[in-house]
Amino acid sequence: MACISISKPYHLRPRVYPNVFRIQSSYSLNLLHFFSSTHDQIPEATAPNPDRVQAEEGTRMNQELEQRQSQSHSQNQNQRFPRGRRRNTEKLEDLICRMMANRAWTTRLQNSIRGLVPVFDHNLVYNVLHSAKNSEHALQFFRWVERSGLFNHDRETHMKMIEILGRASKLNHARCILLDMPQKGVEWDEDMFIVLIDSYGKNGIVQESVKIFDKMQELGVQRSVKSYDALFKVIFRRGRYMMGKRYFNKMLKEGIAPTKHTYNIMIWGFFLSLRFETAMRFFEDMQSRGISPDVITYNTMINGYNRFKKMDEAEKLFAEMKEKNIEPTVISYTTMIKGYIGVERVDDALRLFEEMKSFNIKPNDVTFTTLIPGLCDAGKMAEAQIVMKEMVEKFISPKDNSIFMKLLTCQCESGDLEAAADVLKAMIRLSIPTEAAHYGILIENFCKVEMFDRAIKLLDKLVEKDIILRPQISMHMEASAYNPMIQHLCHHGQTGKAEVFFRQLMKKGVLDPSAFNNLIRGHSKEGNPDSAFEIIKIMGRRGVPKDADAYKLLVESYLRKGEPADAKTALDSMIEDGHLPDALLFRSVMESVFEDGRVQTASRVMKSMVEKGVKENMDLVAKILEALFMRGHVEEALGRIDLLMQNGCAPTFDSLLSALSEKDKTIAALKLLDFCLERDCILDVSSYEKVLDALLAGGKTLNAYSILSKILEKGGISDWKSCEDLIASLNQEGNTKQADILSRMIRGGETAQGSKKGKKLAAVSS
Repeated sequence: MACISISKPYHLRPRVYPNVFRIQSSYSLNLLHFFSSTHDQIPEATAPNPDRVQAEEGTRMNQELEQRQSQSHSQNQNQRFPRGRRRNTEKLEDLICRMMANRAWTTRLQNSIRGLVPVFDHNLVYNVLHSAKNSEHALQFFRWVERSGLFNHDRETHMKMIEILGRASKLNHARCILLDMPQKGVEWDEDMFIVLIDSYGKNGIVQESVKIFDKMQELGVQRSVKSYDALFKVIFRRGRYMMGKRYFNKMLKEGIAPTKHTYNIMIWGFFLSLRFETAMRFFEDMQSRGISPDVITYNTMINGYNRFKKMDEAEKLFAEMKEKNIEPTVISYTTMIKGYIGVERVDDALRLFEEMKSFNIKPNDVTFTTLIPGLCDAGKMAEAQIVMKEMVEKFISPKDNSIFMKLLTCQCESGDLEAAADVLKAMIRLSIPTEAAHYGILIENFCKVEMFDRAIKLLDKLVEKDIILRPQISMHMEASAYNPMIQHLCHHGQTGKAEVFFRQLMKKGVLDPSAFNNLIRGHSKEGNPDSAFEIIKIMGRRGVPKDADAYKLLVESYLRKGEPADAKTALDSMIEDGHLPDALLFRSVMESVFEDGRVQTASRVMKSMVEKGVKENMDLVAKILEALFMRGHVEEALGRIDLLMQNGCAPTFDSLLSALSEKDKTIAALKLLDFCLERDCILDVSSYEKVLDALLAGGKTLNAYSILSKILEKGGISDWKSCEDLIASLNQEGNTKQADILSRMIRGGETAQGSKKGKKLAAVSS
């Protein structure tokens, strides 16, 4: 059967049926013989069987096809893969870390990782721990592979996990993992404890570092000078120099000899704690033990001298280092430059800077950040600019970006704004994030010298790049920078740009009243009172005070735009904020509203004006009162008249009564006259007669009778020429009682007219 099965090989093209050849090539003759019995096997000595020859021929053809397929596959590896079938070249440990970063740590994720990994070996586990996105992922993976029996952690994976947890300040987890190692059959060593001591020290927990160090002896871990060195760093970093002394003596008692590195740490620590004499004794003790100082020792000593402003001693030590053929490093030169800057010997610092370059020692970022501020403080701005350009040309980006703020400020103070602008360009070239404060210094100084075009260009960049809104920003723009800029824009028709700029500042918490009021002025002058009033609303919500002149400009802007109602609203807001509009502003609003036909609105403005004690514009007040009467708002008009009288500015009643009578507003005239009689106002006789004539002509005889009775009671006119006509009308209308009373009042009043009239005049004059 085997011979039959292989006697008919497939003759198909691989390009047309690639899967067929892939399946066929996976079978060999040995597998095909599995289906045949032992007695069917062909002896080797027999003659060649045609079927077998044909089978071998088919096998050879299959091998050739496999070879062609492999060659085609290798050629296609460098070709572009079709969409949706990209080749996955990601490492397994990277894939696992990405899965842990993107998914919650659940049983489903654990099973997914198991499905990817056939065997968890040392390299895979170590690499996953090393590549984990954060310490939590690393710790979860570390514990999972161990508890699941997938991997037994060794010394390297424990060490890696302790280092990761130490950097992440998860010190209790690191401590537990370290102390549990013997239970897992893994021996600990000194290096692991050193990592934990250093981690506690970096987190400022000195006592725990000391406890771990002491516990090493309890646990039988041999302590060497490396452990002591790690402990000394922790102790001196926190200024515990007395503890450092005690443990140094303890080290000597244990027979552990200090090394050069140990002395370097001790000298550094005592200088850091400002223990000059103790540091010098340790330096001498180091030499007495036959330990030659190295460049690190000299650098530490020079830095210590710098702390105590002992530059002469530092110079001697620097010269001694050269005499001993110890080549100074960039740190040595930078430390000396820092010392010179500290004692204001800037020329010596520059000399040393040039010297180090002559010896082909390249300055680093610390060198530049040390030298440039010193030059600025000394007023050597030209030299500072040269040093900065050299730093930029070498593309050295300092870690301390404050030097650029220093450069910008000092260059502006010296008056060299072009050099200051170059500082900003240098920051951009070095890819140093520019902040709003950097732009602010330049904008402020360009505004001071009235170079507003340059300032506006900087402002455009500031706004377009959203530099103000960057979350990592640490230095904000000062009010002395943005206020002149906003004021200039608002005075030159660019208030919209100023508002966009200031709204960004507002998002950072800036609520400057001057800027707000400038925006109101700008919008008002440009004919955009609605935008100005929106600013006022924002100020009201945030409790920012408004200026009276800004309000005035807003009201005038509404008036120019032909919106008197909005002008009145702005005026009311101005009064509510405690500002007193002047008489001219009140008049402008009242006239505008009145001419727009809003009589009652004009009346309310008039009321506000009178209540604020403004007694001008009485001619306009009379017009408003007359209009109120004419439109039937009699009670409102009388209320306004009463307010005017209380504030000592009564209107001219005679003209009002005359106008109302002539225009047949008899009821309004009647009520006004009644109001005047109740308050004993002085009126001309003609005013009485005009009202009475109008009432009589209008057929309002009872009203005429009523008001004439009051006039007579007050001792007023009794010789009205139309009295008889009024009596006759009353009789004709059947009001005989009123006619009789009126007749008797007229006849009886003639005898007492003089005395009553004198009494009335005396009362009115009072």
